[in-house]
Amino acid sequence: MSGETEESAKDILRRHGLRPKRHFGQNFLLDRRLAARIAEHAAPEGALVVEIGAGLGALTKPLLERARTVVALERDRELVPILRQEFEADVASGRLIVVEADAKRFDYSETFAAVAPPRALAGNLPYNLTGPLLERIGGLANVIERATVLVQLEVADRLAASPGTAAYGALTVFVQAAFRVRRAFVVRSGAFHPAPEVDSALVVLEPHAEPLAEETPAFRALVKGAFGQRRKTLRNAWSTLDSDGAVQAAAGRAGIDLSLRGETLAVTDFARMALEMSKS
Repeated sequence: MSGETEESAKDILRRHGLRPKRHFGQNFLLDRRLAARIAEHAAPEGALVVEIGAGLGALTKPLLERARTVVALERDRELVPILRQEFEADVASGRLIVVEADAKRFDYSETFAAVAPPRALAGNLPYNLTGPLLERIGGLANVIERATVLVQLEVADRLAASPGTAAYGALTVFVQAAFRVRRAFVVRSGAFHPAPEVDSALVVLEPHAEPLAEETPAFRALVKGAFGQRRKTLRNAWSTLDSDGAVQAAAGRAGIDLSLRGETLAVTDFARMALEMSKS
């Protein structure tokens, strides 16, 4: 993707004698106009934004133009001092807080609890960490107003999928239980350095006023069981959960047809079934 650029990611890396690290899944955004467009979706005016994987700061800059404060997480210790140097004035003013941290283990709740709304998450998620990071984000639906993430296009399609489609699966159900999902736009692979093998998409997640489902052990077991082997009927997929006819009885009360397959159930169907299972 072409676009107006300042000093490119390639130039900054070259200036510091660095190369992208494949084991960190580093793909640096190049186009500043695209970064600004992402920030428009990602940062409510005056928000505190936690940025996952700040990298070389391509998205950090437009986020700072909209947000009250940006907490930039970066795991690569060689990039942390570069971020602090490139954004020296913002760091000095306290508007940018650069944290060397693993995004999978960072305490988001503590950071968000310390500030008033609006609060948001944003980031270009490494492909190899997308699942664990989406799981962490799902647990924050009650403390943020928005999460905006760049993910592999196939993952974006799964997140936004409807029941009965090939893309609909366990990830869809878990995310849509907590968030309204909107696929904003596609980002071609050429927008990054190095260019990944597949395209990406920007996905905007906004919490439901009330979650569509409570993520209880029963809910998780039902969802995972339903999609563990997609060709199985629910009767067979949930057979390991059936104790003394509990699944049959719960399905009857919940109005779930056990001859169907898991991909036909909406999020609220799984929620209703989990609630009835808890009564067994």
